[in-house]
Amino acid sequence: MDDAAASTTSHPPPPAPALSAAARAWVLAGTILASAMAFIDGTVVHVALPALQSDLEAGFTALQWVVNGYALTLGGLILVGGALGDRVGRRRIFVWGIALFALASLACALAPNAAALVAARLVQGVGAALLVPQSLAIIAASFPKDVRGRAIGIWAGASAITTALGPPLGGFLVDALSWRAVFWINLPLSAAAIWIALAHMPDDRGASGSEAAGPLDWPGALLAILGFGLVTLALTLGSETGIGLALPIALFVAGAGALASFVAVEARARSPLMPLSLFSSRAFTGANVVTLFLYAAFVTALFLVPFELQSRRGLSATQVGLTMLPIGLIIGTASRFSGAWGDRVGPQLPLALGSAVVALGIAGLAAGLSSYWLGVLAPIVVMSCGMALAVAPLTTSVMNAVDEARAGAASGVNNAASRLAGLFGVAIAGSLASALFFARAGDAAGTEARFGTLPPPGDPARAALEAAFLSGFGAALWLAAAWAAIAALVAWRLPPPTRDAAP
Repeated sequence: MDDAAASTTSHPPPPAPALSAAARAWVLAGTILASAMAFIDGTVVHVALPALQSDLEAGFTALQWVVNGYALTLGGLILVGGALGDRVGRRRIFVWGIALFALASLACALAPNAAALVAARLVQGVGAALLVPQSLAIIAASFPKDVRGRAIGIWAGASAITTALGPPLGGFLVDALSWRAVFWINLPLSAAAIWIALAHMPDDRGASGSEAAGPLDWPGALLAILGFGLVTLALTLGSETGIGLALPIALFVAGAGALASFVAVEARARSPLMPLSLFSSRAFTGANVVTLFLYAAFVTALFLVPFELQSRRGLSATQVGLTMLPIGLIIGTASRFSGAWGDRVGPQLPLALGSAVVALGIAGLAAGLSSYWLGVLAPIVVMSCGMALAVAPLTTSVMNAVDEARAGAASGVNNAASRLAGLFGVAIAGSLASALFFARAGDAAGTEARFGTLPPPGDPARAALEAAFLSGFGAALWLAAAWAAIAALVAWRLPPPTRDAAP
């Protein structure tokens, strides 16, 4: 889902301050710059994973957490970040979020080992959860209604384009400098965004209607992060050799208990993080089920493909980034047309068709064809076209399933669902890939073998380890393709929209 969705709340935006056109241009530039950093860091790290695996001698579980740690805190706290902006002031939380994001990026760049990197990524996700919800809210509060739609469109388009350019930029930085440069670059960008915010954004403390809001649902947020984190840790440890099943099972049970407590807290909270009444709508529940399966499939593919491109095919990080470039470009440019089509025919058909096309593209990647054009680039383009078909209708399905008074809560829950779906997708499919790799490799793996790292051509163990890698890689992607197919089936059975409100 679009991260912009999480920035809406059930409170209407205050009247736009009397800003000059030049000041509004600065506001737009600052929000685009900051939100683009957060969006890019969710995906650009995929290109750097093989390099940092080698440099830090990281195991595959640690690499999963480099991705999942960021998604966990961002997805778990993004609703809290939006609520804090309503209460404390959006500009203040926006600046705090950027500053925390920059400090965490510095810690990522200086990380001496994988554990330190994962810890820094967790904090980086907290910073993103603070700044992302404020971006669109600040635009809505700064632009009058007659130009607000155009401003939001510019923000969305610029964010999509910068996100699309993230992987090739990251690949170039990895090849030219180091994987650490992927994080170093955030420091000057953060400084520029903070300067713009302090110099050109109005101070809105006390102007966002916080007196009408209930207390922050901190217990719900902490239980959600604890529950999702423990379950994810259990799933990733389940494939580790030499650990056994007792610890993963204990962690899974503890995580499930925390999630059950989360549901109980949400049922009693005055201002719940996840209003359970939303799920009384079959359309809302169905749309979120589609979100879970579709984004689990998509993020899993993004996580696994760079390992195959660099380890098996020998591509450089720059080449991997260019290979991934069509994903953001296609989704960013074609979503507007699928949204218009969904408005005409209803969201069910484009959402079901898009999910089915995503399944087809991931199946093409899972086939492991030796041809780069047929085995990699063509499936990536097909998968991207499927996501472009599905993203806008999925937003429409969510927003049409609830009344206007609960639109902010609904969009925030769905945005968090998309983040957490990727979290579980990487944990489950990544663990499957790693487990099959070691089971298939047998004695050829050795004590130093890691999924995603293959010896150079000519090494006696290369053939056995490459076959083992393809076994795990293919099985994980076939699982992801099945998830996308399930999303298509659920989307086809979604109830028709019950109201005509636009998202």
